[in-house]
Amino acid sequence: MKPMVKQVMKSSQREERLERLEEEVQCGEKSGEALEALLSDLAKVSNSRERASRLFQWLIHPIPSMSFFGDTWEKKPVLIKRQNPDYYKGLFSTAEFDRILRQDDVQYGVNLDVTSYTNGKRDTHNPPGRALPFTVWEFYESGCSLRMLNPQAFSSTVWSVLSILQEQFGSMAGANVYLTPPGTQGFAPHYDDIEAFVVQLEGKKHWRVYNPRSEDEVLPVVSSPNFSQSEIGKPILEVVLEAGDLLYFPRGFIHQGDCLPDAHSLHITVSSYQRNSWGNLLAKVVPAALEMAMEEDVDFRRGLPVDYLTYMGVQNSDEEDPRRAQFLSRIEELMKKLSTFAPVDAAVDQKARDYLHDCLPPMLTAEERASSVQGAPSRWEDGEAVDVGVTIRGHTRVRLIRSGIARLCSDGEAVWLYYTADNSRVYHKEEPKSIEIKAEQTDGMEFLIHAYPKFVTVGSLPCESAEDKVSLAELLFEKGLIHTAEPLQRS
Repeated sequence: MKPMVKQVMKSSQREERLERLEEEVQCGEKSGEALEALLSDLAKVSNSRERASRLFQWLIHPIPSMSFFGDTWEKKPVLIKRQNPDYYKGLFSTAEFDRILRQDDVQYGVNLDVTSYTNGKRDTHNPPGRALPFTVWEFYESGCSLRMLNPQAFSSTVWSVLSILQEQFGSMAGANVYLTPPGTQGFAPHYDDIEAFVVQLEGKKHWRVYNPRSEDEVLPVVSSPNFSQSEIGKPILEVVLEAGDLLYFPRGFIHQGDCLPDAHSLHITVSSYQRNSWGNLLAKVVPAALEMAMEEDVDFRRGLPVDYLTYMGVQNSDEEDPRRAQFLSRIEELMKKLSTFAPVDAAVDQKARDYLHDCLPPMLTAEERASSVQGAPSRWEDGEAVDVGVTIRGHTRVRLIRSGIARLCSDGEAVWLYYTADNSRVYHKEEPKSIEIKAEQTDGMEFLIHAYPKFVTVGSLPCESAEDKVSLAELLFEKGLIHTAEPLQRS
């Protein structure tokens, strides 16, 4: 299917564009050494929280993380110009984009969007089915932008980076990749409902960022529709991002990017903090608090005034009636009282369950793999199963594979351990994963969680019996939630 792009290019321009793209693809195949070395060094950091902090500091260098979260986060855009085109090299490239199209099942509308923005109108050109290079590069040649929606599903490097960063945010870290031809724009001006880190990987792109149009659009709950140029005013920041540069802007800040005539652009937007506000937490707190209040306090069960419909409601809102003031005062009293019933910890656990479902699974280091269930020596060899039955004993030293890989939550009747180890790299492809923890093993699980990043012996777990200690460790090992200080041996 030919894209319906209004700007027609000369054949010579198309050939030059494809030659430039092929050169970038070839160069991209040689990149990645610096980031590979960084990730290798981070793998030696024993605490995954510290690992996340260091990787985030690399992302926003030279701005210190503390000042970023104090002065910039959720407040204003920030631009980091580096004059170092190789700073982010290896995170993603046009070479990898091409490889993914050739080797993986990339579906239009699911994994890839083809877009254009001409004469003030945004269009999407997705045909049905799989996105193959023959058609995708024809779209690109004709002036369309390409957006890969979940590169972490195809790129192990993006997966590794995001799975580390999610611990820094305590919120899902996602990403989109954007490849834009020279002299084009793929998207209309809009704002998003996420904190955005625009990482320029190749080429360059002209960006304009605008303040929220009103207080109602500061830190919005949902993304905006497309805006016309006349609706957004003048930009507060206008810049050309080059490879190695970073642009951050909070949710609610309107933005648009277009390519200059002399270069294409490849950037990845790392995002976080979608639906992670106080309001989102209170949406879980308030219904539960109200249910408890009605069970425990008769004031919440008393009947409404028999005549309240005659003086309350929109049709009566302009009436001067003393009964209205009394009614509103009573509501205010009950709202204040409601806070005393707020089950905040239980609501936080609900948010935590949502977060664990959103999370990417951990990408294990070689050492972690060797000492976890994924490195167990059990296999089929010479017509039989061999090295079966590796044993965890009281002296075996264990720890969680990641700080945030699992969390204890209660539903009032049982205690469940929710975890990320079995999540998919595709967002919510799997249902939330959890296992029930026996009452006599709950203290042992809490002990393991709080002991991280230290290894502890199975025998030191505060369970009621030695059998409970070992069975808990075996369960966690089988689920891929813990690893041992040394690879297990066959019993």
